Amino acid sequence: MATAGTDLSFYDKSELPEAKDFRIGIVVSEWNNDITGNLFQGAFDALTDCGVLKENIVRWDVPGSFELIYGCKKIQESYDMLDAVIAIGNVIQGETKHFDFVCHGVTQGITDLNVKSDIPTIFCVLTDNTKQQSIDRSGGKHGNKGAEAAIAAIKMAQLRKEAKF
Repeated sequence: MATAGTDLSFYDKSELPEAKDFRIGIVVSEWNNDITGNLFQGAFDALTDCGVLKENIVRWDVPGSFELIYGCKKIQESYDMLDAVIAIGNVIQGETKHFDFVCHGVTQGITDLNVKSDIPTIFCVLTDNTKQQSIDRSGGKHGNKGAEAAIAAIKMAQLRKEAKF
């Protein structure tokens, strides 16, 4: 297991860029909202802990993980000067191929957004075999993947800022 013995919430603020002026959009899937709610909270807490102002964090909700792509695209278009967007979702393996189609579609859609847009979109979609694995990665024994995504957003926002010069 890739996360065995790993705390997804760990970061060293001293190694991160100054984040107080960054504006971050977060698009959250309502499907499996107990998991995605925890992921959002982990991301929000890490962002504010690293200096991002609460008023510079914008949250939009979408029905499911597949809708994250459209939500991320529209939040980028709707808010002037976002520095990064985090896509938060959760897909748990079921008895049909639906899991494969949703996971592939969301992954490709977020990849496409990163290629076509100037605003980095961070992939924070848990694609687990069981609900317990999702719990473990959304504030459970492995920490919170939302916090990890927030740190990635800060780093990518800084990269975007530096690349403009």
